[in-house]
Amino acid sequence: MTDSKPLPESVESTADLLRAGDYVAERSLATALFLALKLGRPLFLEGEAGTGKTEVAKVLAATLGRRLVRLQCYEGLDVAAAVYEWNYARQMIEIRLAEAAGGADREALAHDIFDERFLIRRPLLQALETDAQGNPPVLLIDELDRTDEPFEAYLLEVLSDFQVTIPELGTIKAARPPVVILTSNRTREIHDALKRRCFYHWVDYPDAAREAEILRRKVPQAPERLSAEVVGFVQRLRGMDLFKLPGVAETLDWAQALVQLDKLELDPATVEDTLGTLLKYQDDIARIQGSEANRILAQVKSELSAARLQ
Repeated sequence: MTDSKPLPESVESTADLLRAGDYVAERSLATALFLALKLGRPLFLEGEAGTGKTEVAKVLAATLGRRLVRLQCYEGLDVAAAVYEWNYARQMIEIRLAEAAGGADREALAHDIFDERFLIRRPLLQALETDAQGNPPVLLIDELDRTDEPFEAYLLEVLSDFQVTIPELGTIKAARPPVVILTSNRTREIHDALKRRCFYHWVDYPDAAREAEILRRKVPQAPERLSAEVVGFVQRLRGMDLFKLPGVAETLDWAQALVQLDKLELDPATVEDTLGTLLKYQDDIARIQGSEANRILAQVKSELSAARLQ
């Protein structure tokens, strides 16, 4: 872990912090993040999959020199998986050893086996701990929309006071609250009560200029012409009625795949062969492949040629 850095003092320095981690943020996102950091509030990022929501937390942890604690949400997520549970196997061994040693006092034994030695800390409890320098971690609660409402209600309580109550031990409270980033792909609506406790930002698909800058930073080995054609092609796909539009993650995957194929520019055969890197549903692939892909590619090449002549 590198030495931790102070929190940014302005919107501009927040954007610079993200840029230092190769994250090209629009000003509105940098503003929301700055306010969340400055006022100690969670930041709730909502948007389509693959638009860079999770990456905000990863980059923030890396550039601030903080530990990243990630809670990946899923249907059926409960307290045992998200907060804490007791190590029952170790507790049973302790009980057997005490019995073998000759009838330990039951009350004393019950107290001993519910000691912190036997506590398994899950992400939410880990997020209440500071590092050796006294800095709290960055807590990423990823894809919150995958959980159910009871867990969301429990999370609301945790984020209000940044504390967890363990019946056998008492209440554990954060000395310094973690930096909290929540993400949602909006497969269901998150309750208003939780949103009110957060700063909110919708992470949209980037425009062509920002996506080109992202590609330059993330796939610098891609030829300039290839990168421009990739961005132009993806931007046009996002204007179509597809089941799942390609995100920035798919743009980067496609560019990296094309680099591995030693391509200097797009051609119809290559587009046809690699559409599965960009589109993840067969119906979308079937709609685009063939003449439609050729038409889009011809438009992209024509516009780029015209732009170079100007």
